[in-house]
Amino acid sequence: MSRIKTFNLPDLGEGLTEGEILSWLVKVGDVIELNQPIVEVETAKAAVEIPAKWAGRVQTIHHPEGATIEVGTPIIAIDTDPDAGPLESTDDLPTPSAASLAAVEVAPAEGMVEPGLIGGPAPGGRTAVLVGYGPRTTAAKRRPRKGAVPTQAAAPTAPAVAAPTPPVPTARTVPTAPAVPAAPAVPAAPVTVPASNGRGAAGGPVLAKPPVRKLARDLGVDLAALTGSGPLGSITREDVQRAAAGAAEPTPVAAAVTTAASFGADREQRIPVKGVRKLTAENMSRSAFTAPHVTEFLTVDMTRAMKALDRLRGRREWRDVRVSPLLLVAKAVLLAVKRHPMVNSTWAGDEIVVKEYVNLGIAAATERGLIVPNIKDAGRLTLRELADAMTGLVQTAKSGRTSPADMSGGTLTITNVGVFGVDTGTPILPPGESAILAFGAVREMPWVHKGKVRPRQVTTLGLSFDHRIIDGELGSKFLRDIGDFLADPEAALLAWT
Repeated sequence: MSRIKTFNLPDLGEGLTEGEILSWLVKVGDVIELNQPIVEVETAKAAVEIPAKWAGRVQTIHHPEGATIEVGTPIIAIDTDPDAGPLESTDDLPTPSAASLAAVEVAPAEGMVEPGLIGGPAPGGRTAVLVGYGPRTTAAKRRPRKGAVPTQAAAPTAPAVAAPTPPVPTARTVPTAPAVPAAPAVPAAPVTVPASNGRGAAGGPVLAKPPVRKLARDLGVDLAALTGSGPLGSITREDVQRAAAGAAEPTPVAAAVTTAASFGADREQRIPVKGVRKLTAENMSRSAFTAPHVTEFLTVDMTRAMKALDRLRGRREWRDVRVSPLLLVAKAVLLAVKRHPMVNSTWAGDEIVVKEYVNLGIAAATERGLIVPNIKDAGRLTLRELADAMTGLVQTAKSGRTSPADMSGGTLTITNVGVFGVDTGTPILPPGESAILAFGAVREMPWVHKGKVRPRQVTTLGLSFDHRIIDGELGSKFLRDIGDFLADPEAALLAWT
């Protein structure tokens, strides 16, 4: 039985077919344990860490950071019996896939230069060796990221890619290095060290969250060259953006010769559409042109609700709980669903599926884009349990650790646009759901209260719904019940529960 095990990118569920390698958590030669996280992969829904299926020594890493890989593609090879000594034959080696040929690296030996074809000598007697396969005389190196200038350590391979290249002798054996024509000299400009070396400007490890690393890749910024301004010296989005802006500023000489065409190009930014943004665009387009949307609005006096929140925060058992107006909005939605269950349903072509459970989605704006994780069976939770679940959901989303399972199966969604100072909006339904509520900012406004104009805490709600399922009467009653709860939550709890 082969001691080399090839680990393919696993099926991460929910119909996902590919993932982008955000960062490798191990390197060739590392000894790893079973279930140790080895790679962080970004799917269209989340950034997830994938654990190792076997313990052993990392023999091969097939793809560099930043590569987008289909599910089922080999990503790493592990020697499951590293104590048995060196590999004795190629029978112990896994067969490389076509996708892994991009990770070819030359292992220089006597009489060998330039990469050739796997499995046999290249023209001129040269041989190429896949990383981790067969004998090797140099330390393993990751391929430089896109946009990085090759380091001087990578200079031996320059003749294979440099243009123009001086003629190479055609004999079966290449002469020793002094006889080989030299490649064009590398300019004496500062050399960019690829960020994948894992060392920062001060020599320590690069500290940056996965979304920040992704932003750096998209903007072509080398994290290793930055000094972080965040906690413990971590690199923030602002650090990356400042570095990108500084790199884009032309030198005085370049500015003097800048043409109109290059000036225009410098004022444009092209952002690849992938990951969360790509999935959101596809879902919103499909929903907008499939479900006939209707949006209704209701302005509510939330003064009593805000006072109720203050009393709740003052209770000893609630002092360590994050209490916000969104908590009361969520509770209002859950209670209103019990009174109007058809709102919590899905259009399934020949039938309408009404669900007795509510997987309550809370739209969250993160560095990776807009995501909508949901609280499973939220209608069964107490107010305290609901508060804890919402806090955990938001914190997980902000850290970029929301799992695909947490973002699937939603039945009803709330989007809190009020946190951005917006009064309300006309939200688009998440696919498969029949209603979504926009919660606007709570503002002090003049309001007629008990026959007199007084300053009151007021908000505006916007409810979008699928008119195939929810007609105007049902949508209006559902929205009205939410408003009644927020106008006097204590009275509504006594009357409805």
